[in-house]
Amino acid sequence: MEWVLLVVAGLFSGIVGALVGLGGGVILVPAVLFFGTTLALIPNITPQSVVGLSVIMMIFTGLSSTLSYMKSKTVDFRSGFIFFIGSIPGTILGAWVNKGLDLPSFNLYFGILLIVLSTLLLVRDRLKPVRWFVENGKKRTFTDEKDTYVYGYPIWFALILTFGVGFASGLFGIGGGSIIVPAMILLFLFPPHVAVGTSMFMVFLSALVNSATHISLGNVPWLYTIPVVPAAYIGAKIGAKLNKKLNSDSLVLALRIVLLLLGVRSIIDALF
Repeated sequence: MEWVLLVVAGLFSGIVGALVGLGGGVILVPAVLFFGTTLALIPNITPQSVVGLSVIMMIFTGLSSTLSYMKSKTVDFRSGFIFFIGSIPGTILGAWVNKGLDLPSFNLYFGILLIVLSTLLLVRDRLKPVRWFVENGKKRTFTDEKDTYVYGYPIWFALILTFGVGFASGLFGIGGGSIIVPAMILLFLFPPHVAVGTSMFMVFLSALVNSATHISLGNVPWLYTIPVVPAAYIGAKIGAKLNKKLNSDSLVLALRIVLLLLGVRSIIDALF
């Protein structure tokens, strides 16, 4: 039964993560914690082991998605490397802080983060893009079949921002895309498809560092990676294809609601 649940969670995490650039961890972590700790259907699950499982999964979802987005030329490799460099120290620090969290504390902080992320997704379309970062940063261009986009950012600000993204990724086992994608679109004026493709490239690179840290801490439940990794890899392929064909507004709306409900439930579990 636990393998069936893990396959379903991995597949759904891969699809959603690749479709909207979230990385998938923000889906896998609450799902596995719910099945493993609340319903007791997955043995030996702790906050540390589910984060370790998530970061291993994100290596493969990030790789699968990046390869797909490379074909459509929507990955900005230069920006991805800059964001990755900024996230490295934050990722390592977050993984070490995770080591000291008990289940109630993890649920409380993770619940707060989920509510913040759902709020970001909720207001993302209503906020006006900020042009200051493009005007005062290094400009880049992207041309698709219809338009040419100008976007950019000051490197110093990108490094500070991605340090915080890396810390959240290491602490909670999420990909960081749920934070960086809205920032790339609203602050740096990235075209949405380039933001998603570049985010998944950064998720892949960050997951390599993140997983190395969690492996050294003994946080990875290797047996559970067997059902999760192939399912998530396939899901990421599906999500990347859907990204090219579908308007993802409906899925993002559903994701906002799911994240909000999961966040509230996580906080309630922590407090009561």
